[in-house]
Amino acid sequence: MRIDWWTLGLQTINVLVLVFILSRFLFRPVAAMIEERRAAAAKLLDDARAARAAAEAERQGVEKQAADLAQSRGEAMKAAAEQAEAEKRTILAAARAEADRLRAAAAADIARERREAAAATSDEASRLALDIAARLLSRLPEEARVTGFVEGLAKGAADLPESVRAGMGANGTPIRLKVPRALSADEALACRERLSQALGRAVEITPIVDPALVAGLEIDMPHAAVRNSFRADLDRITAALTQDGRQSP
Repeated sequence: MRIDWWTLGLQTINVLVLVFILSRFLFRPVAAMIEERRAAAAKLLDDARAARAAAEAERQGVEKQAADLAQSRGEAMKAAAEQAEAEKRTILAAARAEADRLRAAAAADIARERREAAAATSDEASRLALDIAARLLSRLPEEARVTGFVEGLAKGAADLPESVRAGMGANGTPIRLKVPRALSADEALACRERLSQALGRAVEITPIVDPALVAGLEIDMPHAAVRNSFRADLDRITAALTQDGRQSP
């Protein structure tokens, strides 16, 4: 086999020229295009990654907001429940206190009404009993309604303070003597003599009839009184019975 070097050299030159032409007008533009597309693809990938990262960040932000909202709502609901429970306890405590107050007031009213009813019953019974006693005592003999009370009247006058006794019947002024009925001459004399002895000087009396005394004698003065009568005794008994009835439970 014989090699034609001129032909081989010419073919080599043709190959080099073809390679140069292809490299100049085909390979470089294609490589540039490929590079541009690769860069564009890389940019798209970067944009996609950035968008994905942004979306992930937004998703995480939304999830965090949702979690925060849920936590806030839970805390708000818990706070509202605690406040409602506190208000309920306050309302229940106030209701119990009001109920206790009303029960206490009702019990006090009932107790007061019972005391008042008992006192009224006691008063009525006492007045009725005393009225009956007064009616019975009014049937005493006429002389007993006066004579039996003279000594007690004189003793009551003698027990008065000296300053009071000094003013009784002074300067000839008669002592106003309440009597249950008109006095006989002997009864008037007995009253005058016993009062004179009790006061240590002669005094005069002016009998004043007061049937409400039932029996007994009374002397009323501006600053003192001597009461020795059934009416005085009945008044004291009535006051004592009324007071006992009011103090009873």
